[in-house]
Order: sequence, then structure tokens, then C-alpha cells
Amino acid sequence: MRSKFAAIAVAASLLAAAACGGTGKGGSDAGQDASGPVNVEFLSVQQATDNWPTVLSDLMTGYSKDHPGSALKNTFVAQTDLDQKLQLLGAQNALPVLFNAPNTPAAQTEMGQTGKAVDLEAKLTELGVIDKVSPAAISVVKQLQGGKFYALPFELNVEGIWFNKKIFADNAITEPRTWDELTAAATTLQGKGIQPFAASGVEGWPITRLLGDYIFRLLGPDALKKVADGQAKLTDPQYVQAAQAIADLGSKGFFGKGVTTLEYQPAEDLFLQGKAGMFYMGSWAVGDFNDPKKNKIGADNIGYIPFPAVTGGAGNAEQTPMNVGLPTMVSAKAYTPAVGEWLKYLATNYGGTALTKRGLISGFKAATPPADLSETTKLVQTRIDGTKEPVLWFEALFSAKATSVSQKNAARLVTGSMSPQDFMSKVQDALAG
Repeated sequence: MRSKFAAIAVAASLLAAAACGGTGKGGSDAGQDASGPVNVEFLSVQQATDNWPTVLSDLMTGYSKDHPGSALKNTFVAQTDLDQKLQLLGAQNALPVLFNAPNTPAAQTEMGQTGKAVDLEAKLTELGVIDKVSPAAISVVKQLQGGKFYALPFELNVEGIWFNKKIFADNAITEPRTWDELTAAATTLQGKGIQPFAASGVEGWPITRLLGDYIFRLLGPDALKKVADGQAKLTDPQYVQAAQAIADLGSKGFFGKGVTTLEYQPAEDLFLQGKAGMFYMGSWAVGDFNDPKKNKIGADNIGYIPFPAVTGGAGNAEQTPMNVGLPTMVSAKAYTPAVGEWLKYLATNYGGTALTKRGLISGFKAATPPADLSETTKLVQTRIDGTKEPVLWFEALFSAKATSVSQKNAARLVTGSMSPQDFMSKVQDALAG
């Protein structure tokens, strides 16, 4: 996922815009005839040569064979400018057919509630293709969007601990299934002069991901929703206990000496060069794992451990942390029967095309997965298919302000310059502010 949620002010503007007139961008030229051509503009934070636009372009090439004259236009917008752009287009009632959703779940929900975005569960059910979407992806999106499914999951990621099989084998370490076993493994590696974990303190979120997962294992899968709903506080004793567990990893030196200045890519490089035994990350990193130019330890040498269980905790390791990246919405104003026909084709074919063309696992089922998938990609697919109860991440339901405070102070938590109590208090204050 790797996106940082920026501060926004979309909600009020969208409410004000609900009464505005105008013609939806792409609505008039998309066509009322379902069997005719469709012209789709995609407002995207990815360039035309990146994953989602490339897959959509490939799909449109296939679609246009039976619907001549159909075309896709990718309009790039920097993610930092996305919310402002959506605010402007929403006020003009001119959102294009497809657009990346706002950067925070609250704004995504608002977009759907104000009628700017199509209710995709209802629409895909009506079109007869809701079964083409992974139930896990629907569950993740609903957790983010107030129980509704307003966005297409062009990617679907599981998260967990990737480990170096050779390092584990050389040091007689078995795959840890509990938190105590994980810390024991880290202690063994530390004693052998091997850095146990690679993590970016500059980014912050690779550390707070660990915190969120510990909370889920200790208190159960609804623990952070309770915080978002005001039924619990991050300063409650068991939440602080979770922060203490992550701080203890840092106090023991398990993240190495340079965690505060380490960016994402150098942190990943430590793992892929065999200099760290473990790396907590989402499955979006599998592309780098499969790249021999980046991966010096070999893709076959990488294993996956679900975040381990906490003794006596209410959660379990089958509750997999998942995300859908930045999802994509469909403009209600621009929706026509021709757009609906295109959506049917997209839902049916996106999963297989994404896997074949980009090695990308999405929230759409792949009818005919390619036979030459890498072992790590197969592992991720198996984990996704077997997930019955996905959970989110620490900041998933937080405000933009609280997200920023959390990630900016994560390195301080694991270096001891901020106590677990103070860290949780700062984030809780930002949530309330």
C-alpha cells in the first residue's frame, strides 16, 4: 500500500456540492446503449504505465473488439493533490467515470453517502457479477467505508512477517507462531550478530503496523473500531500494553541502530541482501521479491509468517491484516448502461489480467490464473483465498491528523525517546482534536 493518508477537507464540500448541477465528465459520451461504445476517463494517482492503468488499458483493448470505438483515458493526479481535485470536480458535479477514492476512509464514505459514487455492491449484484469480487476484498472495503462497498479493489494485499529461510535454518529457528516464540527467535538472531527486523522509522507505518496487529491479537479484531467509535481509548491499559510490547522490540535493539533514518527501500534492501532475518510488510513487496536485480537472497529463500498469536489474547493468527491499496470509485453522475456493461467486463476479467500482465493480486477473482506464478505469489493468493476474517491496520479508521501523529512518532516509540503511554496519549489526543 505504502500510501500516507493526507489531511483533507472533502466532506463538507461534497455535502455542499450535492445540490450542484452540471454534466458528469464522461457521462454524456459514455452512451445510453449498453451494447455500444464506452469512453472511460480514469482519474488516477498512477501514471499510464503503472499497474492499474496498464491493466485497464489491456482490458479496454479486449473490450473494444466487441464494442468498437470504446476508449480509456488515464488522467494522472499526484496523490497529494487528489483530495483537492476530487473536491473541485465534486463541486462541479463533473467526476469522471472512474476515479481513485479520497485518501481517508471517512471521505470515501462521505463520497458514497452524498450520492457522488455508485453503491457497487448493489450495482454489481444487479449486473450479475458481484461473485467476481473476493469476499475478503468486500469485507476490507466495508470495514473502511461504514459498512458499504463504494470502491473497486484494484489490488488486495495481505500483511505479515517475511523471513529468510536460510538464516532461520542455519540458526535452528522454527517459524514462530506466538509472540513469545517471535521474540525468542529475534533474541537468537541478535545473539548471532544478525539484525532481527528491518523496518523504516522514517515512514513510521511499518512500525505502527506491528502495533495494530498486536492490538488485534490481544484484544480481538474489533479493538480499533471501538477506539474509532469512542467505546475505548488508546490510553486504556491493554492498548498501552501493546505499545509497550513494540517498544520492547526496539529497546532490545531488534530494529538495528539506524531505524530512525531508514527509508522504505533501504529497509527492504537490508532484508533482500540477507542483512536482516525478518521484514514485516504487505504483499505489494512480492514484486520486488520476484525481481532478481533487487532480491539477492532468492525468492525461494523467502517464507511468510502470519503475525503471531499473543498468549491469552482474544484474537488469533487466522485474522489476517489486509488492505486494498487506494481503491477506485465509479461516478454516479457519469454512470450509464454502457458504463454498466464495461463494469461487467472489468469485474469478470480484471483479476486474471492483473495476474498475467503485472503479477498483481487484486480484489477480483482470477478465472484462469497463469500457470507460471512465483511461489511467493501463490503463497499470497492462498492466504487471501483462505482468509475468513480480514482485519485492518493501526491508523485505518483514524483521522488524517491522528495518522500523521502516529507515524511521525513511531520511531521515537522504538528508540525509547517517547514512552508507550505518551505515544498513545498523543495519538488519542489527535483523534479527539
